[in-house]
Amino acid sequence: MSRYIARTLAVLCIGPALSFAQASKPAATVNGQTIPQAAVERALERFDESERTKARAEVLDFLIDNMLIDQYLAQQKIHVEQKEIDARLAEIKKEIEKNGQTYEKVLASLKMTEAELLEQVVNDLRWEKFALAQATDARLRALFDQHKDMFDGSMVRARHILLTPAGDAASQEAARKELLDMRRQIEAKAAAAIAKLSKDVDDVTREEERQKQLEAAFAEFARERSACPSKRDGGDLNWFPRAGHMVEPFAKAAFDLKPYQMSEPIQTQFGWHLILCTGKKAGQAVKFDDVKEEVRDIYCGRLREEIAAKLRQSAKIVIHDAK
Repeated sequence: MSRYIARTLAVLCIGPALSFAQASKPAATVNGQTIPQAAVERALERFDESERTKARAEVLDFLIDNMLIDQYLAQQKIHVEQKEIDARLAEIKKEIEKNGQTYEKVLASLKMTEAELLEQVVNDLRWEKFALAQATDARLRALFDQHKDMFDGSMVRARHILLTPAGDAASQEAARKELLDMRRQIEAKAAAAIAKLSKDVDDVTREEERQKQLEAAFAEFARERSACPSKRDGGDLNWFPRAGHMVEPFAKAAFDLKPYQMSEPIQTQFGWHLILCTGKKAGQAVKFDDVKEEVRDIYCGRLREEIAAKLRQSAKIVIHDAK
């Protein structure tokens, strides 16, 4: 399946269907345009009941970013020809049939009209044209050369503590300082445990104990103070790659750390994070030509993330109560 078709089908499964707009409460408004609550609920049906609380905020963030990008591209006057729309629609129908479903039943299950589907197809085609025009060979090569760990299979394991302060400057600064204080306390607990060891203990054993105590203290703070559902696991995020799994500021900070080193407070769209690296796996040497498509995908993904983040700075976004 084409990666572009796959993305369109994925977006259709969680994107906002405008026919819901008058039939349900708004989940959010973005520059005056409504994302209906029903769109969020529809997306959450794909998750287990136990995961829906965690997933809700992420789904809504995805829908907001999609709407911001669609609004931005509409202003760019990117022309999409009817033959391109027809070709994409034919590919979508073929993929649906290959999965043993019918086009009409899929639309009905999504409570989506064909007009709404076509609008999504146009939005996706606009994005592809825009993104691919930016993804020149020179830019792709530069991304590969500067960030080979994104493509060579490198992995990191980390724990984190998330704070989600209000948007005002005072609250943001208070969260940053709170994480700095946690870091000091965690380091102090580990140091105190090491101080109790016998003087005869060798350096390797001391370092192993330091790591053990540091991770235990960090996990304790995560369980007590973190706003992320990972708190139940002491903030453990398991192994993840350099790109495609975490937002860029978080991923960069985690990969910059050595094992059992803590970060400075890191700000992302989700709040403020304190990160503890608990392991690293090195990748294998790769050639640009062998991973060029992956480089392009990551470049376009980062481009979309950067544009959405920039648009959020001036956008009027109102989040409505889900109840």
